[in-house]
Amino acid sequence: MRVITTTLTSLLLAVTAANAQIQPQTMGPTETLPSPGENWFITVARGGAFIFDATTGEMYGTINKAPRSPAIQPNFDRQEFYSAGIFYSRDTYGERTDVLTIHDFENLAPIAEVELPPKSTILGFRNYLGLLSGGRHVASSNMTPAQSVSITDVVDRRFVGEISTPGCSLILPVQNNDFLTICGDGTLMLIGLDEDGEETNRVRSDKFFEVQEDPVYDRPVPSANGWLLFTHGGRAYDVTTEDDRIRISSPWDLLTEEERAESWWPGGAQLATLHRELGLFYIAMHQGEQYSHHEPGSEVWVYNTATQRKIGAIPFETPVDNVMVTQEDNPLLIVSDEEGGTHVYDALTFRFERTIDGPGADLLEDF
Repeated sequence: MRVITTTLTSLLLAVTAANAQIQPQTMGPTETLPSPGENWFITVARGGAFIFDATTGEMYGTINKAPRSPAIQPNFDRQEFYSAGIFYSRDTYGERTDVLTIHDFENLAPIAEVELPPKSTILGFRNYLGLLSGGRHVASSNMTPAQSVSITDVVDRRFVGEISTPGCSLILPVQNNDFLTICGDGTLMLIGLDEDGEETNRVRSDKFFEVQEDPVYDRPVPSANGWLLFTHGGRAYDVTTEDDRIRISSPWDLLTEEERAESWWPGGAQLATLHRELGLFYIAMHQGEQYSHHEPGSEVWVYNTATQRKIGAIPFETPVDNVMVTQEDNPLLIVSDEEGGTHVYDALTFRFERTIDGPGADLLEDF
């Protein structure tokens, strides 16, 4: 017994000495994000937002966000990310808190929160969250089901106020700290804000589409000087603003009569994207019944917006739900398919580059 006791004592002393040399773990990020390279992008999913380099396929970081959150909004001038989200005290129920979370670029950690009215829209649509042109204010959509927009000052970290937008939804930032929103009566509404984020005026466009006959998609894409809107029936509109005036072009066709006869239609989730400088518009298309707009695309069609003509098509064995083109001089087209795969193509030659292993994307964001 004396030998056993001596052995146990020796072991305990050895373990105690070893533990004394172990430093307590420091919680929190230990790595910093390098300067973004060309063709970086973000995949947004329920579990978080993941930053990738499309040229290598390497993942550089994860942004933790609320599971009920529409999008991630980068602000390059302030080196911050923003996400509007809903939290419940018991995960899926309990006391509700809506916040705009501010993350830094260096280690992607949340550094501030601004509480919002408990009515945030949580659908995964890119245009339910937008950084306005002044760089100081972020607009986020509300639906209760009444529609409105919350304005947050990200410099002073404060909630500015709520702007009622009855019958109108989405946030399309334009010049002068203003934004457009799409209305159910077939018009656009322009809301002007001052430097403090307070509403100064609002104007409506003339009616330019019929909701019952050919509604515009709720997935508009930003252009070089405004927005490109497109309809379920395959027509596109160029939209710009000047002061308090809304300018909407005549529609141009995405489909020829022959393609319409073959039952081609736009479809998917984040189904369209535009390279703003080159004017190249990419949209997922499929063959099916009219208004099968949730069906993923068996092809992505490419248009030159200057000539308003189709210049190419990329076929896919597995239909794609989401498409996004990076904005560099040598752009890449990122697509995610209905099986959760994320794939990279040369956006100019349409050549397949690589598949990226990672969480399936609900939304793609350029970075």
